[in-house]
Amino acid sequence: MKTILAVIFELSVLLWAGVRVVNSIQFDRNVGGYLKRAADSNTVELAKKNLGVAVKSLEENRLMSGYTSILWRTPDEDIEFWYTNLKASLGELDRVQPDTSQLERTNILIKLCETILDQGESGPKITTPKGISVFPNNMALALWGILNCVFAVAFWVASRLNDF
Repeated sequence: MKTILAVIFELSVLLWAGVRVVNSIQFDRNVGGYLKRAADSNTVELAKKNLGVAVKSLEENRLMSGYTSILWRTPDEDIEFWYTNLKASLGELDRVQPDTSQLERTNILIKLCETILDQGESGPKITTPKGISVFPNNMALALWGILNCVFAVAFWVASRLNDF
């Protein structure tokens, strides 16, 4: 019986990992990929189009406020600041007129790139609050993962102790 429970909890851990991977892929497809494309854009129009898709997806999924943290709030997990910053960048792109000089356009694109990207250890990465891909279910998914791992290990150890 203990071995069966251990297998059930192991399968639940795999299901949890699958949910996390799917959420991450969906976020990248709907938001992250478009933010990267906006940062990489060479024209204001292209940047505006891609940033607009990302912001619209955030609004449709109600990812405009809150914190992704579980135990305590830190500034890097503030969704409202991040969303407001992206929305302000979209507003800057909207204000570009046909007679805007090439220098101004380039400065806006550089500023956008600096807003969207951070320098990581392995190169540039998209600036997002940690855990945004599973928000607002951060607490539930964390508990699910932790408890499943604990119970899977506990039941495996218990089933092996009976073998001795």
